[in-house]
Amino acid sequence: MAFKKRKVETADRDSRPVKKPRSSTASSKIAVLPTEEPSFPRGGASVLTPLEQKQIQIQAKNDVLFEQETGKKAPRSEYEDEENETDIPAAEEPSSGKARRKPKLKAKSKNAGLAANEKTVRIEGLSYRRLVPGTLVLGQVSQINQYDIAMSLPNNLTGYIPITSISDRLTGIVEKKVEDQEDDNGEAENKDIDLNTHFHIGQYLRACVISTEKEAASGSKGKRHIELSINPRRANAGLRESDFIVDSMVQASVKSVEDHGLIMDLGVEGHTIKGFMSSKEIGKEFNLSSVQEGSVFLCLITGLSSSGNVVKLSADTQKAGHLKKGRFLTDAPNIDCFLPGTAIEILISEVTSSGVIGKAMGVLDVTADVVHAGAMAASKELEKKYTVGGKVKARVICTYPDAEPRKLGVSLLDHVLSLKSNPIQADAASDNPKPIDLLPISTIVPEARVVKVEPDIGLMLDMGVKGIRGYVHISRISDGKIETLAQDTGPYKMGSVHKARVTGYNYMDGLFIVSMEPKVIAQPFLSIDDVRIGQVAKGTIEKMLINETGVNGLIVAIAEGITGLVPEIHFSDIHLQHPEKKFKVGASVTTRVLSTIPSKRQMRLTLKKSLVNSDDETWTSYDNLQIGAEAPGTIININPSGAVVQFYGPVRGFLPSAEMSESYVEDPKKHFRIGQVVKVRILSLDVVQERMIVSCRDPSAFGAVQQEQIHNLAVGSLVIGTVSEKTNDEIILELQESRLKAILPFEHLTDGSSQKSSAAAKRIRVGQDMKDLVVLSKAEGKRLIHLTSKPSLVNASTSEKLIKSFEDVREGVEIAGYVNNIKPIGVFVQFAGATSGLLPKNQLPDEAAKLPDFGMRKHQSISARVLSINYTDQRFVLTQKTNAIPKDDKKVSDGSLTNPVDEVSTNMDDFCLGKLTKAKIDSVKLTQLNVHLADGVQGRIDMSEAFDKIEDIKDRKAPLKLYRPKQVLPVRILGMHDSRNHKFLPITHRGKAPVFELTAKPSDQTSTDLKTLTLDQVLVGSTYLVFVNNVAEDYVWVSLSPNVRGRIKALDLSDDVTLLKDLAKNFSVGRALEAEVISVDTSNDRLDLKAKSRGSAKPLACSDLSIGTVLPGKITKINERQVMVQLSESLSGMVSLVDLSDDYATADPTVFQKNQIDRFCVRQIDAPNKRVYLSARPSKVLSSSLPVVDREIRTASDIQVNDIIRGFIKNVADNGIFLSIGSNLTAFVRISDLSDLFLKDWKSEFEFDQLVKGKVIEIDAAVDHVRMSLKKSHVDSNYQPPATFNDMTVGQVVTGKVRKVEDFGVFVVVDNSANVSGLCHRTQMADGKAANPQKLYSEGDLVKAKILKIDREKKRISFGLKASYFRDDVDAEVDGEDHFISERAIVDDDDDESGDDTGTNDLEGMPSRSAGLLAELEEGEGEDSADSDTNENTIDGMNGISSSGEKLQGLDAGGFDWTGGPLFSENREPESDTDAEASQPKKKKRRKAEIQVDRTGDLDAHGPQSEADFERLLLGQPNSSVLWLSYMASQLQLNETERAREIGERALRTIHIREQDEKLNVWVAMLNLENTYGTDESLDEVFKRACQYCDSLDIHERLISIYIQSGKNEVSHCSASKNQSLEFRTSFVEYIKLTQMSNPES
Repeated sequence: MAFKKRKVETADRDSRPVKKPRSSTASSKIAVLPTEEPSFPRGGASVLTPLEQKQIQIQAKNDVLFEQETGKKAPRSEYEDEENETDIPAAEEPSSGKARRKPKLKAKSKNAGLAANEKTVRIEGLSYRRLVPGTLVLGQVSQINQYDIAMSLPNNLTGYIPITSISDRLTGIVEKKVEDQEDDNGEAENKDIDLNTHFHIGQYLRACVISTEKEAASGSKGKRHIELSINPRRANAGLRESDFIVDSMVQASVKSVEDHGLIMDLGVEGHTIKGFMSSKEIGKEFNLSSVQEGSVFLCLITGLSSSGNVVKLSADTQKAGHLKKGRFLTDAPNIDCFLPGTAIEILISEVTSSGVIGKAMGVLDVTADVVHAGAMAASKELEKKYTVGGKVKARVICTYPDAEPRKLGVSLLDHVLSLKSNPIQADAASDNPKPIDLLPISTIVPEARVVKVEPDIGLMLDMGVKGIRGYVHISRISDGKIETLAQDTGPYKMGSVHKARVTGYNYMDGLFIVSMEPKVIAQPFLSIDDVRIGQVAKGTIEKMLINETGVNGLIVAIAEGITGLVPEIHFSDIHLQHPEKKFKVGASVTTRVLSTIPSKRQMRLTLKKSLVNSDDETWTSYDNLQIGAEAPGTIININPSGAVVQFYGPVRGFLPSAEMSESYVEDPKKHFRIGQVVKVRILSLDVVQERMIVSCRDPSAFGAVQQEQIHNLAVGSLVIGTVSEKTNDEIILELQESRLKAILPFEHLTDGSSQKSSAAAKRIRVGQDMKDLVVLSKAEGKRLIHLTSKPSLVNASTSEKLIKSFEDVREGVEIAGYVNNIKPIGVFVQFAGATSGLLPKNQLPDEAAKLPDFGMRKHQSISARVLSINYTDQRFVLTQKTNAIPKDDKKVSDGSLTNPVDEVSTNMDDFCLGKLTKAKIDSVKLTQLNVHLADGVQGRIDMSEAFDKIEDIKDRKAPLKLYRPKQVLPVRILGMHDSRNHKFLPITHRGKAPVFELTAKPSDQTSTDLKTLTLDQVLVGSTYLVFVNNVAEDYVWVSLSPNVRGRIKALDLSDDVTLLKDLAKNFSVGRALEAEVISVDTSNDRLDLKAKSRGSAKPLACSDLSIGTVLPGKITKINERQVMVQLSESLSGMVSLVDLSDDYATADPTVFQKNQIDRFCVRQIDAPNKRVYLSARPSKVLSSSLPVVDREIRTASDIQVNDIIRGFIKNVADNGIFLSIGSNLTAFVRISDLSDLFLKDWKSEFEFDQLVKGKVIEIDAAVDHVRMSLKKSHVDSNYQPPATFNDMTVGQVVTGKVRKVEDFGVFVVVDNSANVSGLCHRTQMADGKAANPQKLYSEGDLVKAKILKIDREKKRISFGLKASYFRDDVDAEVDGEDHFISERAIVDDDDDESGDDTGTNDLEGMPSRSAGLLAELEEGEGEDSADSDTNENTIDGMNGISSSGEKLQGLDAGGFDWTGGPLFSENREPESDTDAEASQPKKKKRRKAEIQVDRTGDLDAHGPQSEADFERLLLGQPNSSVLWLSYMASQLQLNETERAREIGERALRTIHIREQDEKLNVWVAMLNLENTYGTDESLDEVFKRACQYCDSLDIHERLISIYIQSGKNEVSHCSASKNQSLEFRTSFVEYIKLTQMSNPES
């Protein structure tokens, strides 16, 4: 079927057929999409659609008109793309600049056809134009959006992966959610799918190019868009089952998540092969519990199952990127296995300035462009970095489907080879910082230095980030057009400094994408991520959104490519009738950013002047808000109870209707509108729930005086008010004297019906005074006061019978209230003070219980008696039945007592203040004892009232554990306990359910003067016994008495710092302490104490400190050079780097943690500036006897000249470096004193905070000036001075470094010399003809040279570098190693990870020494082969005959024969003496060198020694019964019988069904095992199974032989012998006879 020659839509891309282009070989196959149309389509039809033909005609016509008018050739259209227009092209070969002429056609010769067929390999970097559908490319995830993923591709390209092109599994999940949501809402959204849980930034993936099209843009030019797919069906296109080989990379998606790993989909259709990834192979970026179905991983194939149907995978990039361990492809069935992501080894065939060309596997061409060859990042030229003929590791990054001959693109960059997402190599002490964290996008670098110039490509800049450079495309250097760049001339030459701006970062290239265009640098924003919420920005109206009602939105551009929406409610502060008259497209406006959603590229703006011009703080997060703060907001919703106010970002608040105005607001919609800006104040804030209540009311209208008045207003009191306003159902009054506002509902005017209350309300006029009003309740926060004028409640208040709180409720007393709510279970009755009780249905009169709503209405007056009280839950039940009153009500009402503990008291009146009585303990709590004085009379003993002094407490952590329930204590009454505020009241304040406050102190039982401690009696400096009752983060609350509490800060709790690290554990609730009062503030009820044993009571100040004092401190701030410590509330100190440790090598501020409490020593006090310098040295803090490596230096007088000391580099200046050798002492090192050798770039050798060692050479104690030297000759006593010219002798062999390379030779500097250098002429470089020094050596190369001639007069030295000069030295080294070679003739490849393990036998190119060693090993190849053959013997049947005809003995393990052979075997021969001789080790001969296959398992003299050894050997010989039996024997020697059984069963399953003899050997071994170690039942079971699988007669004979060998000579031992057939019994008789002949005793 011929393909249609037309463009296809995006929806049809996945269904397009795959066309395979022709190839030169039948075996090779290319599974890519067609990239070119045939020149002559079948049938003569055009390949262009009519629309394309029309566009070409129009373009041609415009070109002709342009040429006729201007006389110039029509210019070609250029493309623009913010992401893909500045792709890095391949560097072209240098040309002369003139136009190339076409060569003249020459006559055809006999070689013309051959020359025409030759195709050279060009270095082509990946670019937008070279990307064709079907191209496979390696990339890294750079951004994760809601519906797609951005991927960084090589050469500054960016592609996008739609959510439907990730995996089949994820597409199915999306489609299901779409269907579900369309059924509900009619709109599909994937809001439940978070791609951040499937991928992470920097993740490597293989992608297939789907399309490269231009998106429609608002301007005249389109924007390039690269659409990718990472679906394994496309990423692994063309792979067959045989192509999944170890160490290749394959893409797989998660099919299901299991307990021990992941089932992976490889995307191979029509095959049964599948993948499995163990939970240990997922990598550190993910864990098994977080992996989602549908996720995609680029995996390394680590192995295959025995059947080949399961591929073992690993997504651990550390394993896949460890190329030194051989994680690269060395063998492949075809070239289709070389897909992007796979690591290979290439042989370099050509190196140019444009890149590197090589071959993989000797047949496949690969190229690395200028970027991925490392030329952009390294200062070294490629010709010097790589040599032709060398082998290097590379990773495939792209394919070229339309290239002929076929080739691949590879990368030689280190971070791509190791699959690291970050090219920065951090030290071990810190994590790798991300490049975009060090230099965020949009950062302007004022001084970016040009470090490399590519004339036709662009510039490489030093951006100030070590290890990462910036790349500027030639089109991004200036606003104008730049034709070419020069390295040594022009404004952009090497070393020039320019202003640049970071526009992006490419993870694959490891480069910052930079622009030097002034217009880009001047832009306020480059992306929506740069826009801050609340920021004011200038913008231009781009578009007006219009619907059926008119203009409902504006699209405003605040920067190029960054637009935001202005909703209709944010057009203006007033409602605009005709917005189109005010706003025009292209007009400039000033906006403020309301919110941004970067993942959706959305932004909301406002044009309201009240918001744009506001100077108030913008509320962008709940975390930064505080109660009382004020700011403007916009009303976005109004309901009867209030309005919702929107601020910036997600911050919203609720404005209740009561807080909208000082006056009453009946309907908020009548006074406010949506879109109105209101200035509000925060009343309440819940950061966790993100809820906030705001108010529009003026805080000054309700000042401190009004707050105090409403606080002093008592519930139940009678007040007088003036009517200020009347509504439909309420009266607003103003209370006289206080001027407070109060509400009186109509229903509370009378006790009668609703009509009577309404009639009474009509008679009330505004301005009228109303008397006898009872305060029912008050809400101080909301400033609400509710009143009532019901006569029943007024009379109850006058007679002091009104219930105001739960404490006023008493059983059997009739109380008055009103109906608050009616439920089916009963009626809730409300009293004053928000106290309510339940009147159940069964306690109502019988006639009322039958009526609807019990014949009652809300707010109806009601009277009832208290039936019962629940003191625990503070609830009480009412009744209107007269017979429901308790029988003992008389006793309760008259105060009589039942079962008093002291057996003396008879009435409640007996319990007066100071009375001595007895109490029985009910329960023991951490902070109090709950007791009772009589039945129904409760009391409590606070922990502060149980002990007189701390010595009386046995267990200070839990003092009250001394007491037990039901214990009777002598107590004394202090007063009444208030359960609401946990304070105790005077004894006269008795409620209806009193709780007595008691004391059990022994001193109070005998004292006549009973005084309770109050806060005004506490004096500063006094000491008290306190008890912890609450623990906070930085302090603990303690109780001095039942109503006096204080606070102790963590630093004041103890002198032992170890106790302060866990306050909740070491200072638990109830713990007893002895504390001293620091300060008392009675006005604010504040008391501060300290529990330390030393020091004064006043807060710590500078004057209280002395040098050498050790005290605890809290770490508040940590940086690289110092640690800040808080000593007290007003005093802080600093610990410098030199005071952190006694050994500067261990001085690291990062070992400390913020808020950590530790001990510090005061080192210096600067009282005028209130500064304290501390020390954390163990010798200062712990013990002075501890060893000190670096002593403390305070001033210059503490050191002497010639002292060797260490210090940290404080500054690197142009004239030298400054060292910090003390906290306030700095030493200077001149450049000449830095090193004994000449340092060309000495600044690069030193860095800030580097620890160095030096010698003091000069001291000026008067001004504290110290000068030091870092020269080794000054510091090291064993220092050997560098060799001088006079030390050189003719014939001496030296090592050195190439200093300079010239055409006539190289100059070499001798190592460890005083800059002694000489010349090696080109004729002395090689044994052959004169070599070219430029090709052989480069500056900085290490060489070994021989001194040929010395000219003492001219001080010149001539060197020789010929290999023949050092041949004698090499021979001597080889002779010295002969002994080692003879001892070990086989080289273990695993010992050298850097070796070449490709398995090649080619000796060319090896050093002479290595070639000689391998040649010696080559001679013994035949002997090794013979030896290895003898080790491959197998048992032949049951006779144990090896393949060579020799008899093999059974393996001995535990005293039995593994072969189980019959005793009457004719081939059995007695052992001879020659056997012992044969077992003697033979003397090994010297053999020639040979590249051996790794046979370490076969050549080990002792055989396999571990399970790993056996498993490795069984992989190669799974059918060898000898190996399986050895494996079983090794486990029996370790007493692992069960393990041996498992191995035997595994052997029976593994050995092929055709290998019957091998299986028989294993069955015999299993019988032997059960006979020796098992039971009769287990032996019988194995015997029966063996008879089913093997010949029954053979098994019977073997079992009888086993019995006879083990001494079980009775036939009855064989449980199966009783049921033998007649033909078997004949064999048994012969067996027994022969056995008796050979063993008469049996």
